[in-house]
Amino acid sequence: MTSLPLVFDAPKRGKPPTHFADLSPEEAAAAVERLGLPKFRAKQLANHYYARLSADVAEMTDLPAAIRDDVGEQLFPSLMAPVRTIDTDDHTTRKTLWRLHDGTLLESVLMRYPERNTLCISSQAGCGMACPFCATGQGGLDRNLSTAEIVDQVRSAARTLRDGEFGEPGRLSNVVFMGMGEPLANYKRVVDAVRKIISPAPQGLGISARSVTVSTVGLAPAIKRLADEGLSVTLAVSLHTPDDELRDTLVPVNNRWSVAEVLAAARYYADTTGRRVSIEYALIRDVNDQPWRADMLGAKLRDALGSLVHVNLIPLNPTPGSEWDASPKPVEREFVARVRAQGVSCTVRDTRGQEIAAACGQLAAEDR
Repeated sequence: MTSLPLVFDAPKRGKPPTHFADLSPEEAAAAVERLGLPKFRAKQLANHYYARLSADVAEMTDLPAAIRDDVGEQLFPSLMAPVRTIDTDDHTTRKTLWRLHDGTLLESVLMRYPERNTLCISSQAGCGMACPFCATGQGGLDRNLSTAEIVDQVRSAARTLRDGEFGEPGRLSNVVFMGMGEPLANYKRVVDAVRKIISPAPQGLGISARSVTVSTVGLAPAIKRLADEGLSVTLAVSLHTPDDELRDTLVPVNNRWSVAEVLAAARYYADTTGRRVSIEYALIRDVNDQPWRADMLGAKLRDALGSLVHVNLIPLNPTPGSEWDASPKPVEREFVARVRAQGVSCTVRDTRGQEIAAACGQLAAEDR
């Protein structure tokens, strides 16, 4: 196995059009004034977009008909259109392939559970982190998403659930940045999107910060920076192995920030926010599933994070052309037991969407 190059800067593509969801309340007020409208129209538009979940000016009937076209063109340009949706798991998991304004493709996954509804969103089209067991990483980075392209994935899913277009009418309760891309490599737009996701209506979608998870492969400085944002979202760190030798290959960004540096940043996040950190660990047969690695993982997490950590074991999801496979169930059970023996909470994640390539590490946004 060899380390692969990392790509932090997205290739230049067509810049997404500025959308209402890109704007702060002050910027929105200025934007409506430039259209010759009174400032109060900005709050009306925010109420339509964030509270009523509408991005279609034809539905905004409290706006004078004469100005709707201008408002739509200037503030609600088309950002993305669904190419197709595929359901699985008895119609409780739905993957949507989106085409953006410049032809870029991305995917999001909506999952219904008895007690919650969770949306897995993308922060980049593709990913530049080059983890060799992940289909998204192997496809490379296309470009960063704009704030509005991130937020609109959430608005669209919330509307789908509200209107009963995916099972019984319901409410979107959880958002996880675990789709395509490394969220902290698109830091500014992701943080801006998070603020709009968690702010109460009419300036945001009103989802609890405790129900939003931001995942990272371990960009240590950005983890510390996120801790100081005052957002208190859940941090999930994709560790995948406790030793630097193997992690240099499985997660090439480890060549820049070691396991010790990542765990130190995670501890800073936990201490600053008071939130328990989630450690994601894709269990790969004969690669990172050895008993001694379970012991090392438990010991390192106990020493670095104490009780402020939980391990999510993820049975490796198959990807086309991969030589690796999930660990056998007896190996998985022993790994869990050994991590717990070190005093660290550890569970196995319920895998959803494997049949439609919607599970962790499978998103590739192919238009076939």
